[in-house]
Amino acid sequence: MPDQRPPRLIGDDRVIVCELLQFQRESLVRKVAGVHEADARRSPVGSGTTLLWLLKHMANAERLWILERFAGQEVQLPEEAVRPDDTVASATALYRATWPLVDAVVAATASLDELCRAPADTIPINLRWVLMHLLEETARHAGHADIIRELLDGQTGR
Repeated sequence: MPDQRPPRLIGDDRVIVCELLQFQRESLVRKVAGVHEADARRSPVGSGTTLLWLLKHMANAERLWILERFAGQEVQLPEEAVRPDDTVASATALYRATWPLVDAVVAATASLDELCRAPADTIPINLRWVLMHLLEETARHAGHADIIRELLDGQTGR
C-alpha cells in the first residue's frame, strides 16, 4: 500500500481541520481495504482491537460527537460491536455514510466557537474542540489500524 502524506494547506481553522480530518478518515479506510474478511475480525493485539471494530467505532464517534452532542440531534448511534454479519464492505460503507452527515453540520455552523447543544458533561465545549478531538481520535485509530494490519499481513503505509 503506497504511503500518502497529509495535505499541506493554508486557510482558516475550519478548512485545515476538516481537510486533515478527511485525510485521516481516508487513511483509516485505506488500512482496511483489501484485508481478508477473517483478518478484519482477528486481533493480533492484547486489547482485542480489530479492523472492523475501528471502522464501526469511528462511525459511532463522529455521529455521537457532531450529530448528537454538538448539533443536539436525536440519532440512533451505530453499534460498535462486531456482529457475525459485518463485513469490511459494510463497516466501510457505514463509516463513509457518516462523513456527509457530519460534514453538513460542520459546514452549516457559522462559527467554530459555537457550543455543543448537548455536551457530554457540564464543561462547555465548542465545535473547534470537537473537531480537534475527532481529528486526534481518527489519527490515533488510523495508527492502530496501521499496526494491526502490519501484524496481520505485513501491509504498511498511510
